[in-house]
Amino acid sequence: MIYFFKSLPPGDKDMSGYQPFIKNEWFRRHFMKFVYALQTVLVVISVMLGVWDFANLFVQIMIFVVVYVIHELLHVLVVYKIGDISLTYSGMFLWLNSSAVMSKKRFWLFMTLPLIGLTVIPMILVPMVEGMVYDTLRYILWINAIIAGSDIINSVLIAIKPANARFYRGYYSTEDS
Repeated sequence: MIYFFKSLPPGDKDMSGYQPFIKNEWFRRHFMKFVYALQTVLVVISVMLGVWDFANLFVQIMIFVVVYVIHELLHVLVVYKIGDISLTYSGMFLWLNSSAVMSKKRFWLFMTLPLIGLTVIPMILVPMVEGMVYDTLRYILWINAIIAGSDIINSVLIAIKPANARFYRGYYSTEDS
Protein backbone atom coordinates (compact mmCIF):
# COMPACT_ATOMS: atom_id res chain seq x y z
CA MET A 1 0.00 0.00 0.00
CA ILE A 2 1.19 3.55 -0.70
CA TYR A 3 0.55 6.19 1.96
CA PHE A 4 0.53 9.71 0.56
CA PHE A 5 1.73 12.45 2.91
CA LYS A 6 1.40 10.39 6.04
CA SER A 7 3.75 8.12 7.93
CA LEU A 8 3.84 4.38 7.72
CA PRO A 9 1.90 2.52 10.39
CA PRO A 10 4.05 1.40 13.32
CA GLY A 11 6.11 -1.66 12.51
CA ASP A 12 5.83 -4.88 14.45
CA LYS A 13 9.49 -5.79 13.95
CA ASP A 14 11.77 -6.39 16.94
CA MET A 15 14.32 -3.58 16.62
CA SER A 16 16.67 -4.82 19.36
CA GLY A 17 19.33 -5.99 16.87
CA TYR A 18 19.11 -2.87 14.73
CA GLN A 19 21.21 0.28 14.87
CA PRO A 20 20.75 3.63 13.13
CA PHE A 21 21.73 3.68 9.45
CA ILE A 22 23.82 6.77 10.21
CA LYS A 23 25.52 5.94 13.49
CA ASN A 24 27.29 9.23 14.09
CA GLU A 25 24.86 11.56 15.87
CA TRP A 26 26.53 14.74 14.56
CA PHE A 27 26.44 13.51 10.96
CA ARG A 28 22.82 12.40 11.35
CA ARG A 29 21.86 15.86 12.66
CA HIS A 30 23.74 17.63 9.85
CA PHE A 31 23.02 15.16 7.03
CA MET A 32 20.83 17.59 5.09
CA LYS A 33 23.56 20.25 5.19
CA PHE A 34 25.80 17.82 3.32
CA VAL A 35 22.98 17.16 0.85
CA TYR A 36 22.43 20.89 0.32
CA ALA A 37 26.17 21.43 -0.14
CA LEU A 38 26.36 18.66 -2.74
CA GLN A 39 23.30 20.01 -4.54
CA THR A 40 24.78 23.52 -4.53
CA VAL A 41 28.03 22.24 -6.03
CA LEU A 42 26.06 20.37 -8.72
CA VAL A 43 23.99 23.47 -9.52
CA VAL A 44 27.12 25.64 -9.79
CA ILE A 45 28.85 23.13 -12.07
CA SER A 46 25.75 22.78 -14.25
CA VAL A 47 25.46 26.58 -14.56
CA MET A 48 29.15 26.82 -15.48
CA LEU A 49 28.59 24.18 -18.18
CA GLY A 50 25.61 26.09 -19.59
CA VAL A 51 23.12 23.29 -18.94
CA TRP A 52 20.31 25.74 -18.09
CA ASP A 53 20.51 27.71 -21.36
CA PHE A 54 18.83 25.22 -23.68
CA ALA A 55 15.14 26.14 -23.47
CA ASN A 56 12.66 28.56 -21.95
CA LEU A 57 11.61 28.32 -18.30
CA PHE A 58 8.29 26.60 -19.05
CA VAL A 59 10.01 23.74 -20.91
CA GLN A 60 12.61 23.43 -18.15
CA ILE A 61 9.91 23.22 -15.46
CA MET A 62 7.94 20.62 -17.42
CA ILE A 63 11.04 18.46 -17.92
CA PHE A 64 11.94 18.90 -14.24
CA VAL A 65 8.48 17.67 -13.14
CA VAL A 66 8.63 14.66 -15.48
CA VAL A 67 12.16 13.76 -14.33
CA TYR A 68 11.14 14.11 -10.68
CA VAL A 69 8.09 11.87 -11.08
CA ILE A 70 10.10 9.23 -12.97
CA HIS A 71 12.84 9.47 -10.33
CA GLU A 72 10.35 8.68 -7.54
CA LEU A 73 8.65 5.94 -9.57
CA LEU A 74 12.00 4.20 -10.05
CA HIS A 75 12.42 4.17 -6.25
CA VAL A 76 8.91 2.73 -5.86
CA LEU A 77 9.58 0.08 -8.53
CA VAL A 78 12.24 -1.51 -6.31
CA VAL A 79 10.02 -1.94 -3.23
CA TYR A 80 6.38 -1.91 -4.28
CA LYS A 81 5.87 -5.69 -3.95
CA ILE A 82 7.83 -6.24 -0.73
CA GLY A 83 6.44 -3.61 1.63
CA ASP A 84 4.29 -0.56 2.18
CA ILE A 85 5.53 2.80 0.96
CA SER A 86 5.04 6.22 2.50
CA LEU A 87 5.50 9.41 0.50
CA THR A 88 6.03 12.26 2.96
CA TYR A 89 7.73 15.60 2.79
CA SER A 90 10.16 17.67 4.81
CA GLY A 91 10.79 21.24 3.73
CA MET A 92 11.15 21.18 -0.04
CA PHE A 93 11.94 17.46 -0.19
CA LEU A 94 9.65 14.51 -0.71
CA TRP A 95 10.78 11.36 1.04
CA LEU A 96 9.95 7.74 0.32
CA ASN A 97 9.99 5.38 3.26
CA SER A 98 9.24 1.70 3.10
CA SER A 99 8.29 -0.96 5.60
CA ALA A 100 10.26 -3.48 3.56
CA VAL A 101 13.28 -5.22 5.02
CA MET A 102 15.90 -4.93 2.28
CA SER A 103 19.21 -6.62 1.74
CA LYS A 104 22.24 -4.44 1.10
CA LYS A 105 22.00 -5.06 -2.66
CA ARG A 106 18.29 -4.25 -2.82
CA PHE A 107 18.63 -1.13 -0.67
CA TRP A 108 21.56 0.05 -2.79
CA LEU A 109 19.43 -0.55 -5.90
CA PHE A 110 16.57 1.35 -4.24
CA MET A 111 18.89 4.34 -3.73
CA THR A 112 20.75 4.20 -7.04
CA LEU A 113 18.23 3.08 -9.68
CA PRO A 114 17.04 6.65 -10.37
CA LEU A 115 20.64 7.84 -10.47
CA ILE A 116 21.59 5.11 -12.92
CA GLY A 117 18.47 5.48 -15.08
CA LEU A 118 18.28 9.26 -15.23
CA THR A 119 21.90 10.38 -14.83
CA VAL A 120 24.35 7.63 -15.78
CA ILE A 121 22.50 6.33 -18.87
CA PRO A 122 21.89 9.85 -20.28
CA MET A 123 25.57 10.62 -19.57
CA ILE A 124 26.53 7.65 -21.72
CA LEU A 125 24.11 8.71 -24.49
CA VAL A 126 25.04 12.43 -24.57
CA PRO A 127 28.18 11.98 -26.73
CA MET A 128 26.15 10.03 -29.30
CA VAL A 129 23.52 12.71 -29.99
CA GLU A 130 23.44 16.35 -30.98
CA GLY A 131 21.16 19.36 -31.16
CA MET A 132 18.08 19.59 -28.96
CA VAL A 133 18.35 15.93 -27.87
CA TYR A 134 21.89 16.61 -26.63
CA ASP A 135 20.77 19.67 -24.65
CA THR A 136 17.71 17.88 -23.24
CA LEU A 137 19.70 14.82 -22.12
CA ARG A 138 22.31 17.05 -20.47
CA TYR A 139 19.55 18.91 -18.66
CA ILE A 140 17.89 15.65 -17.55
CA LEU A 141 21.10 14.14 -16.23
CA TRP A 142 22.06 17.27 -14.29
CA ILE A 143 18.56 17.84 -12.90
CA ASN A 144 18.38 14.25 -11.72
CA ALA A 145 21.87 14.42 -10.18
CA ILE A 146 20.74 17.49 -8.23
CA ILE A 147 17.47 15.80 -7.18
CA ALA A 148 19.45 12.70 -6.14
CA GLY A 149 21.74 14.55 -3.72
CA SER A 150 20.65 12.53 -0.70
CA ASP A 151 20.56 9.33 -2.76
CA ILE A 152 24.21 9.85 -3.75
CA ILE A 153 25.33 10.25 -0.14
CA ASN A 154 23.15 7.35 1.03
CA SER A 155 24.54 5.11 -1.72
CA VAL A 156 28.06 5.70 -0.42
CA LEU A 157 26.90 4.98 3.15
CA ILE A 158 25.20 1.76 2.01
CA ALA A 159 28.37 0.67 0.19
CA ILE A 160 30.43 0.84 3.40
CA LYS A 161 27.98 -1.27 5.44
CA PRO A 162 28.71 -5.00 5.93
CA ALA A 163 27.80 -7.31 3.05
CA ASN A 164 25.17 -9.14 5.12
CA ALA A 165 23.41 -5.96 6.32
CA ARG A 166 19.61 -5.80 6.33
CA PHE A 167 17.92 -2.39 6.21
CA TYR A 168 14.61 -1.40 7.77
CA ARG A 169 13.12 2.07 8.31
CA GLY A 170 16.35 4.00 8.75
CA TYR A 171 18.08 1.24 10.69
CA TYR A 172 20.25 -1.70 9.78
CA SER A 173 21.30 -5.00 11.24
CA THR A 174 23.65 -7.76 10.24
CA GLU A 175 22.18 -11.21 9.82
CA ASP A 176 24.35 -12.40 12.71
CA SER A 177 22.59 -10.12 15.19
